[in-house]
Amino acid sequence: MNTPAPERTPERTVRLVLVAPAVNAALLEGRFDDDSPVKPGESEPGRTEPVRLGRTARVFVSPSVRCRSTAGLLGLPEAEDVAALAGCAMGRWRGRRLDELATEEPESVAAWLADPDAVPHGGEALRSLWDRVAGWVDALEPGTVWAVAEPDVIRAAVAHALGAPGAAFWRLDVRPLSRVALSGRSGRWNVVIGSRLD
Repeated sequence: MNTPAPERTPERTVRLVLVAPAVNAALLEGRFDDDSPVKPGESEPGRTEPVRLGRTARVFVSPSVRCRSTAGLLGLPEAEDVAALAGCAMGRWRGRRLDELATEEPESVAAWLADPDAVPHGGEALRSLWDRVAGWVDALEPGTVWAVAEPDVIRAAVAHALGAPGAAFWRLDVRPLSRVALSGRSGRWNVVIGSRLD
């Protein structure tokens, strides 16, 4: 007697792998990103083989030069740009060093570090970054998703997934070409932090 194969239940879990971009000049010099390209030879470890994603993975990328370049280096040239994954817009601070700004306008820097709604640079509030990243993460359909994303986007996603207070954003360090994996669904996430790309 032939027993019919059980029907596969639809996948209900999101598996999100967030990959930090390779090094660019701004990162090497400790400046707010200015959309400069990846620095050849500075992106350790050098990759010669594409990342293995699995055939059903969806792939996204922050709309920046360094994230798109990193996606290409990882063998993910078809990654789709997602506006919600853009790094925080730093306005007139773009390309500037935080230590220089702290000397030139200490009150503005102190306000920005203490208040997630402050925009002394004329760009985007950190709360706005957190909200749009959280909205994107929570709206993901079940399945496997990879995204090459700006470090501040990854920090916001992890803080959101953990339900951490806003101050946790400043306590998370995201290294170039490292990955963070989130699995679960809106309201209940597990986090694996800092594994290297194989």
